[in-house]
Amino acid sequence: MELALARNWWAVALRGVVAIVFGLLAFFWPGFVWLVAVWTFAGFALIDGIFAIVAAVTGHREGRRWWALLLEGIVGIAAGVLALLWPNITLLVLLALIAIWAVVTGVLEIITAIELRRHIPGEWLLTLSGILSILLGIALALLPEAGLVVIAWWVGAYAIAFGVVMLGLAFRLRELALRVARSARTATPPGAF
Repeated sequence: MELALARNWWAVALRGVVAIVFGLLAFFWPGFVWLVAVWTFAGFALIDGIFAIVAAVTGHREGRRWWALLLEGIVGIAAGVLALLWPNITLLVLLALIAIWAVVTGVLEIITAIELRRHIPGEWLLTLSGILSILLGIALALLPEAGLVVIAWWVGAYAIAFGVVMLGLAFRLRELALRVARSARTATPPGAF
């Protein structure tokens, strides 16, 4: 899975860019219409889930453990679909949905990071992303009365931080892919002296 993720570093980078764009929208326009908030979260959760599944499926070909990334994608898609199918969702229900999604995603990101750490020395960026996600989920669960503007800022700040972390991870994966490609080019063919 690690080499597949390294070869597809651009998908991780794209995931980061989408998160940053979502975060900027939520942060700078916190008073946007409630339906837009629901649709924006749904879109982000769906896209993020799809990219997580793509990373898991490409890693599956190498026979590595990929279940945490796949489960993270499924949870994201389920949260997005639920938000889309329930456009009149109340603030408290949406906050609960986002909180659950954030905590589950965070735990699964930490599990994935532990697996990645075996192949990318000192890998901490995905762990940091998981911790941020869990903290957002806990904050939303404990302080639902904070109001839409404050919550939009929290979600926006989280999404921007998550996006930056994903971009950092993408470039580390790109470095790994380049290192593997250089090693393959310089390797001596079998039987050569």
